[in-house]
Amino acid sequence: MGELLPLQTLAVDIGGSGVKIMILDEQGNPLSERERIETPQPSTPDAILRGIKELAAGKSFDRVSVGYPGVVRQGITETAANLHSDWLGFALREVLSQQLGKPVRVANDADIQGLGAVSGSGVEMVITLGTGVGAALFLHGRLVPNLELGHHPFRKGETYEQQLGRAALDAVGKKRWNQRLGKAIGLLERIYNYDRLYLGGGNTKKIDFVLPPNVQVAPNITGLLGGIALWRD
Repeated sequence: MGELLPLQTLAVDIGGSGVKIMILDEQGNPLSERERIETPQPSTPDAILRGIKELAAGKSFDRVSVGYPGVVRQGITETAANLHSDWLGFALREVLSQQLGKPVRVANDADIQGLGAVSGSGVEMVITLGTGVGAALFLHGRLVPNLELGHHPFRKGETYEQQLGRAALDAVGKKRWNQRLGKAIGLLERIYNYDRLYLGGGNTKKIDFVLPPNVQVAPNITGLLGGIALWRD
């Protein structure tokens, strides 16, 4: 019998402002550069899947992992706070598998970022700061899925996403946004008593204060590298 070739995974990260892809080996190491396109507007499933197919064209891969900015259950996207409403109830896993001709697994994007960042020890939390605000919680490396903390009340009658999302950063400026982030970190530590908090997403580059010792910034690439974990049964 011939030797089995290593499986290659197309990792996809769907965001409110950008769609990114990368090819990973079986250990989750990059085999290609990260490629990115602006999220199409309107951000319908058809438009975004067309973009994914264009990014994937000509590339060799055996399976696909997708990070989606919302609740995902059994491969179906159930919320769409920062994308077109056509995503509500969309069978992303099934449709993308049909279009690419490969098996597909889908999870919340913050969950995937966490899978790429956490150490697997104790209580670990991930907050993503991008167009919206995502969150993931882990106990000894095991995921509590679909936390969706961004839509929970935070302060002054607004949610974490309303206070810390991209629109809020643009509206109130970097200084006030950083003050809010500091308050959020303090509150989350008191609620979850995490051992470590990881901050991910494009807006982490706007952080301008010294983070507590148990808080660190996770590189943006972990949102793709974590995709390999979806295939660890």
